[in-house]
Amino acid sequence: MDRLVYVDGTLYPKDEAKVSVFDHGFLYGDGVFEGIRAYAGRVFRLEEHLRRLYDSAKAIMLQIPLDMDAMRRVVVETCARNGIEDGYIRLVVSRGRGDLGLDPRKCATATVVCIADTIALYPAELYTTGMRVMTVPTRRSGVENLNPRIKSLNYLNNILAKIEANSAGYAEVLMLNDDGLVVECTGDNIFIVKGRRVLTPPPWVGILEGITRAAVMQVARQAGLDVAEEVLTRMDVWTADECFLTGTAAEAIPVVECDGRAIGTGRPGPVTADLIERFRRLCRSEGVPIRPDR
Repeated sequence: MDRLVYVDGTLYPKDEAKVSVFDHGFLYGDGVFEGIRAYAGRVFRLEEHLRRLYDSAKAIMLQIPLDMDAMRRVVVETCARNGIEDGYIRLVVSRGRGDLGLDPRKCATATVVCIADTIALYPAELYTTGMRVMTVPTRRSGVENLNPRIKSLNYLNNILAKIEANSAGYAEVLMLNDDGLVVECTGDNIFIVKGRRVLTPPPWVGILEGITRAAVMQVARQAGLDVAEEVLTRMDVWTADECFLTGTAAEAIPVVECDGRAIGTGRPGPVTADLIERFRRLCRSEGVPIRPDR
């Protein structure tokens, strides 16, 4: 079926869905977004995604023209009209149409776009065999420059690192902050396993606080593991027993090598496998129904 895209109150066929070339989201990356998943006819962690969207908008002083209840209805209706059962939703709020100058006051009303489709971020075999990563020279933006907790449309920092990944033949890469601490990957949070401990970098080092990250931390605690946010260096990743990444698009995927060093046995580990299975069960057991009558 031809996908329908929500733009400012109307669902358009995808080839007809347009925003102005004077929109500040297009001209300057001035806006915020969320990537959201649907599983088995339910939108997973929609409330958490919407809260982060509105927090990001508040941080950049962007007034969203819909309240949270209305935005929730937009997401659900867009999924329903597109027949989405298992899919990916991209919710975008840009500053809106203005002029060629930087001044956001020239943008009268924000633009709201919702796309419901499917996505496959990494090759399917990597979820079984595990992926290789390397550390890239590009550092993650500092929290006092453009705080990574703001999920903004300005993703050039991540894209530069992704270009380095592509050039080196890697599907994903590890990013550090200006202090040389492990932060995250271009689109995923990182975890390591050491014995019965599951560790991930804390927000203050410069990460996006992932919704999938929080869900995996939840199931890890339910599994009786010691889960903590701790400062990590590359040494910690190199010497970990296991490693995995999480993200809405990526879900949860094992990492078996970093910077040419095998992690653990060089194969996906048992803790990682168990957490991925627990996460998948969680995804399919909760969420906002797309068709409440079903």
